[in-house]
Amino acid sequence: MAQSRAIAPVVGIVVLVLVTVVIALSVSLALTTPDLDERPTATLSLAVDDETDRVALTHEGGDRLDVSELNLTIEVNGTRLDEQPPVPFFAADGFEGGPTGPFNTNSTDDWRAGETAGVRIAETNDPLPSSGSTVTVLVSVEGGVIAEVETTVR
Repeated sequence: MAQSRAIAPVVGIVVLVLVTVVIALSVSLALTTPDLDERPTATLSLAVDDETDRVALTHEGGDRLDVSELNLTIEVNGTRLDEQPPVPFFAADGFEGGPTGPFNTNSTDDWRAGETAGVRIAETNDPLPSSGSTVTVLVSVEGGVIAEVETTVR
């Protein structure tokens, strides 16, 4: 009989330790989970010149954007370009010369309100924008979309 009484306190201690560990893990996980709303926000505008195939994005307002963290996706009439701009860059397949503004590697990585960044799509890239086509640019970071802008080429 004495042995069965000794088991109850041991089981109680084990349960108490398990509860303490679970609570500690829960608190630790809650404190180390990144805030998903930390991605920057910005308002961008888009202009496309069909004669030079230049795509220009102007930072109209909002947070400073770190260009080295950005991903750009350009679509013409809903079809992604074969080659996408790897911003920042100096020369890249599918694009003419170096980009302008913060997309150029010679610029700082900071893209601030009032600055325009642009790329020229090479004739080797497909599809090329033309008068009447719709161009969409998606600007994103690892955490999600910052802006999606669209314009009709005139």
